[in-house]
Amino acid sequence: MLTIRHPQPDQDEDLPMGCEDPAGEGQRGWEEAPARAEEEPCRLMLSTPSSILQDREIEELGPQLPPRLTQQPWHLLYSTGRDGFSLQTLYRSGARPDSPALLLIRDTEAQAFGAFSASAIRSSSGFYGTGETFLFSFCPELKVFRWTGKNDFFVKGDVNLLMVGGGSGRFGLWLDGDLHHGGSQPCETFDNETLSHREEFCIQDLEMWGLA
Repeated sequence: MLTIRHPQPDQDEDLPMGCEDPAGEGQRGWEEAPARAEEEPCRLMLSTPSSILQDREIEELGPQLPPRLTQQPWHLLYSTGRDGFSLQTLYRSGARPDSPALLLIRDTEAQAFGAFSASAIRSSSGFYGTGETFLFSFCPELKVFRWTGKNDFFVKGDVNLLMVGGGSGRFGLWLDGDLHHGGSQPCETFDNETLSHREEFCIQDLEMWGLA
C-alpha cells in the first residue's frame, strides 16, 4: 500500500543569532482574553464579511489587537476560496511592508484559530516580527497566547513552510506550501496550547487580512 508522508517542519531549522533563551522563564503567554478597560471598546472592523469568523468572534478578537490598529477597516488580502491554495500566492497578496497581518484558519473539524503579526507575512531567510505577535484559538471560547519573552521566533516563511512561534523544534503554528496541511504544538515563544483539536490538521478555509 502506498503511504503518503506530508512534509514536516525541519526540527533543525536554522535560527537567528542572539535568540537563545534568556535567563528566567519569562511570563506565561496564555490569557483568558479579557477586554481592555478603555472608554471606547476596540473593534475589529472588516471591510467584507469573513467566511471563517462569526460576528461574535470578531467582537471578541477586536480588543486583543494593538489599540492603534482598531477602528480601522481591515481588507481581505488573500483567501483560499477566492485565490486558491498556495503559500506563494499568500506572500504576493500580502506584500504591503507597513501593514500588519491577521491570519484566520478553519480546519476540516470546523475549529477556528489563527495568528496576528504586526509585520506583513512574507518569505524570509530568518525569523522576523515583534512582541505584539500572538496566537489565538476559539475552542469554543477565545484564548489568546502572547509573547513570553523566552525567544524571538515570531514569524518565518519560505516556499515550503510558514511558521509562527518556535523553540526546541516545536512550532506554535505551521502551514505547508500548498496550504492544505498544517500543525500546532506548544512552543516557547507563546506557551500556547495546541490551537486545533489535533497537532496536525487539514485546512478547509484560510484568510489573511491587512490594513490598506
